[in-house]
Amino acid sequence: MSRFENKSDSGAAEGFDWPLAFPAEDLLRQSLERILARNRFAHELAARMRAEAGTDFFEWVDYLTMPEAEADRLREAGFEPDKVETPNGETVLFHPRATLPRVVVAPGDADVVAAIRPEYIADFIGAHSLLTRIEGSPYSRLRRALVSSENGARLEAVERTGYRGFVPAPLHIADLRSGMEARELWRTRRRRCGSAGEGFAAANEAQSQAVKLVGQDAACQFFFEEERRYWENRNRAAQIQKRRQDRLGLGWGNHDHHTFRCSRDHFVDMVEFFLRLGFVKRERYYAGSEAGWGAQIMEQPNVGIVVFADVDLMPEETDVDFSTVRLTAASRLGTVGLWVGLHGESFLEAGMHHLEARFEFDALRDQLEQQGVRMMKPFSDFQFLRQAFSEGERWPVDAGRLDNLRRAGLITPEQFEKFSREGALGSHLENLQRRGGFKGFNQKSVSVIISATDPRKNLQAA
Repeated sequence: MSRFENKSDSGAAEGFDWPLAFPAEDLLRQSLERILARNRFAHELAARMRAEAGTDFFEWVDYLTMPEAEADRLREAGFEPDKVETPNGETVLFHPRATLPRVVVAPGDADVVAAIRPEYIADFIGAHSLLTRIEGSPYSRLRRALVSSENGARLEAVERTGYRGFVPAPLHIADLRSGMEARELWRTRRRRCGSAGEGFAAANEAQSQAVKLVGQDAACQFFFEEERRYWENRNRAAQIQKRRQDRLGLGWGNHDHHTFRCSRDHFVDMVEFFLRLGFVKRERYYAGSEAGWGAQIMEQPNVGIVVFADVDLMPEETDVDFSTVRLTAASRLGTVGLWVGLHGESFLEAGMHHLEARFEFDALRDQLEQQGVRMMKPFSDFQFLRQAFSEGERWPVDAGRLDNLRRAGLITPEQFEKFSREGALGSHLENLQRRGGFKGFNQKSVSVIISATDPRKNLQAA
């Protein structure tokens, strides 16, 4: 096996060798440009999104409509029928191997539509003072509203709750109550317990109740809404960028993937938790003896959530399916294990290590720098994928955690003193730009950024 390889559960790396889909993306971008040229509100919104939030309108598109005459070109570019509900049996096309908006095939004489997906549709309507009606009640599976209709081009906004179809459904009072209770379960779950094992047990109990209340998909969506809120509360870069996006009523609708750092003891527990929320396993990364870490990527297709979960790996463990085989204690800590040792499990009290959202890479970097937020050197800088972390937030470290690490010989006395005095790198916001519908990750470059964020390398010189 190569030094750095990804595997599916069948062991075949090629299953997740994500292609570049520039022809498919070009077709969609050309269609969107025609809509923007005809709809002034949409055109001005796209300009504001870039200038005020450093983000690309295209990345917020939930779906476009295109005429039947374009369907053959879409299929040639890799699109396939998506088996979802539609009001009148319309064909919906999606690209199964790319991160691209879906297409609803419409009659040639119908208005063309671009539908964007802010995190919460009411926030979007309020931010733009729109006089429009929201179809679908709060917490229902699909809500949508007409934003602007000009010259045969419509801009719509949609909000989804664990649903990929296109047919709104009424929500009964009992269902509304269940949704509110499920959200509150995640908001109030115990993150600080006597042990990490107790914390996972408490999360599993909350999960069981939430799934019974609202089903797997909605429970998943509500869980990650809360994870983003918790992480944002601990990260200044996130707070600044979220305010910028909220001024346009967007929220975190541009999230790309959520990254959790986990201990070797509880990695299997975390994977199993996500599987029970409807996730399926994608790539499994083995960084090898030089990098000392591995990761399991998982995706929840109905909700559109991707998780990047990483863990310390030892050189002899490159053939272990660490998503199912519980890892034994290690005599030393890598970057991931030390971060967990200093701050706790990402899944629990520490919160996510970082959130990756999709932006216009250069625009966001320059705009945040004016707000006092600097970006680290890019660890991916390709036509199809650009990635950079914000400079890390330095968190104070609990004295008990530090003492445990010192007693176990996992940090040196000098590191103990410096972590006590300076704290340690905590969390980041990631500036990410995808092109060509590229769905994967630059595998080797992830090792670079994990190494660059090792808490031991970021202690100030004495």
